[in-house]
Amino acid sequence: MSDINVQKLAGLGDAERAALVRRSESDLSFFLEKVQPIIDAVKNEGDAALVRYGRDFDKAASLTAETLQVSEAEFDEAFGLVDDKVIEAIRFGIGNIKNFHEEQAPEAMWLKEVRPGAFAGDRYLPINSVALYVPRGKGSFPSVTMMTAVPGVVAKVPNLAIFTPPGPDGKVDAATLVAARIAGVETVYKCGGAQAVAAAAYGTETVRKAHKIVGPGSPWVVAAKRLLAGIIDPGLPAGPSECVILADDTVSGRLAGMDLLIEAEHGPDSSAWLVTPSERVVEEALAALPELWGKMTEQRVEFSRTVLTGQSGGIVLAKDMDDACAFVNEYAPEHLEILSTKPFDYLGEITEASEILLGTHTPVSIANFALGPNAVLPTSRGANTYGPLSVSDFVRRSSIGYVTEKGYPEMAKAAKTLAEYEGFSSHANAVSDLRQEYLKDI
Repeated sequence: MSDINVQKLAGLGDAERAALVRRSESDLSFFLEKVQPIIDAVKNEGDAALVRYGRDFDKAASLTAETLQVSEAEFDEAFGLVDDKVIEAIRFGIGNIKNFHEEQAPEAMWLKEVRPGAFAGDRYLPINSVALYVPRGKGSFPSVTMMTAVPGVVAKVPNLAIFTPPGPDGKVDAATLVAARIAGVETVYKCGGAQAVAAAAYGTETVRKAHKIVGPGSPWVVAAKRLLAGIIDPGLPAGPSECVILADDTVSGRLAGMDLLIEAEHGPDSSAWLVTPSERVVEEALAALPELWGKMTEQRVEFSRTVLTGQSGGIVLAKDMDDACAFVNEYAPEHLEILSTKPFDYLGEITEASEILLGTHTPVSIANFALGPNAVLPTSRGANTYGPLSVSDFVRRSSIGYVTEKGYPEMAKAAKTLAEYEGFSSHANAVSDLRQEYLKDI
């Protein structure tokens, strides 16, 4: 397996090390240029542009303006097209996702007495309208529907809508519709890519304008979100899939190799690294890959082989686990598995990762589909400043203040002093004796 990208951290210069952490969407210049005309067309032509792009890009020849939104009949039909085992798994996953997100939902309002007679707090209200982007280009992803829809429903967003590309038959993936209905969302639009982001931002004759869009997507989607950030909140940066498998010498290299392929199979633009100080783990992982590829479909083999033999994936041999953990923090991965019989020994060393999965029985697969925490995660080192998609992404916070007559004098004195220092006359007047004089008129 000499074609697999294997790097030794100790021998890398600064430029070579920087290349290891670079993601496929780091340079969006090509996509930004191509996406702008698509955005302009949707803004100016509305449904007509969405239909044209659906036919051109998604090969959905039967798509019309009248069929852009999924009908109730299509939802009903979907349940007959999806195997009962799949429906059961969707219900199982949604149940866990719902339980998790209900626990993280903020209190509707809280107030604390910060000084005698003076109260401050927060109030949370759902965002009025949020678009949920569910990709389809390299597969069908009812799991993304589950992860984006459930926290929005828990947050009680009144207008949730799913945007997902149609297939060549002009229909939405049936399992995606099943997941949407079970989660509680029945507004689904048949459009994807940059045109979907534009439709959510501007609205069309059929599509309701949204205040925010969440969900992972291709560099085309990422570029559109960036260009439209002044029109619609683009949410956390969620691009092509990425993961790091951090393994010590206590685990099987075959296990590490198997889990390395989980996110690598998403697409050729994914990123996937096995990071370990163990040469045995490296050798065993390399030896296991041919057998593991023999158990995968041809398309997923092609995707994962492209990743692991290219610049965005492979194996990193570290000097020791401290060196390995330092590289993980530098990489700031979307998904991180800590493969070890004592994973908690390393948890404290990891500070930059969107999702941390501990031990030999917690592969990314379980987190993606069934465990409960959200699997829509920031990519491209977004873990430095963002967390996973959550209920908080679907609500807006207002600060609440209430000062009583008892609490006013102390607060006014401090406010007047600072207002005068900063040179704000009206600020100072509003907490001067004038206020007491005007209050007599009440």
